[in-house]
Amino acid sequence: MRKPNLFIVGAPKCGTTSMSIYLRQHPDIFFPESLRDKEPYYFCSDFTSHKWRVSGEKEYLSLFAEAGNEKYVGEASVWYLYSAVAARNIKEFEPDAKIIIMLRNPADMIYSLYRQFLRTANEDIPDFGEAVAAEEVRKRGEGIPSNAHFPEGLFYSDVAKYSEQVKRYLDTFGKDRVHIIIFDDLVSDAPGTYRKILEFLGVDSDFQPDFSVYNPAVNIRSIFLQNLVCSLPPVVQKFAAIFPTGLRNAVKSLNYSRKDRRGMSPEVKKVLQKKLCRDVENLSRLIGHDLMFWCADKDRKLSGGGQGT
Repeated sequence: MRKPNLFIVGAPKCGTTSMSIYLRQHPDIFFPESLRDKEPYYFCSDFTSHKWRVSGEKEYLSLFAEAGNEKYVGEASVWYLYSAVAARNIKEFEPDAKIIIMLRNPADMIYSLYRQFLRTANEDIPDFGEAVAAEEVRKRGEGIPSNAHFPEGLFYSDVAKYSEQVKRYLDTFGKDRVHIIIFDDLVSDAPGTYRKILEFLGVDSDFQPDFSVYNPAVNIRSIFLQNLVCSLPPVVQKFAAIFPTGLRNAVKSLNYSRKDRRGMSPEVKKVLQKKLCRDVENLSRLIGHDLMFWCADKDRKLSGGGQGT
């Protein structure tokens, strides 16, 4: 049975779903067909609370049973980057693995993650600013939603501090085996960004996939209804038993909206950018790529040298 040797490790909401689908179309690269199977979180052994984590090796390897003679067998678990142990676990499992890291403006990533958590009932605070402000309280185990499937993800600012996370992979695998993608580059030039990945992997770089957008953001009309559907309390179980999947999907669909998308408050974004700017500066030094345009002070120049984290 084939073992995966290609890992898209995150960060969340940075285009990982789309990229895994683009790569899956390449004849030399295998990814599981199911979007659920492409995120097994197997190596996040420090996140045992994650509802969808695959914990057994036999079950994990079965996800790649349909792989053939492709040069790469891949998976994309977006919490591997945030995990403190995933890099080491992957290295022990497959020392020659290739790693792809995808990064996005941290303030925008947090907001997109927050909206996804509302959809999956991992979050229950209707105001984004209040949800971010609740981080410290939640670290004490207070205010965690009853339906939360991944409480650690609610520490939004920690998730967005990329520099230490990226350094962990560079130290573990070396720069030659880690390829970093900036989300802005993917949006502005998907074909060029894709070609660079193929060159990194050493496969035919002339191949062009269908660059459709996958996993688009949605709004939740009612947090109460979303929590109700995700938890299925006894009051609705007798109805859900009639159409267990269809009913839930129909209600969820009615509760989603892709129109009139609410943007992040400029005030909240400015606070987040200021809070995370030092980490962006550290990341810029670490990877040799000036990302200070992610910060509110766009004219700020990198100072000093070295690799701060």
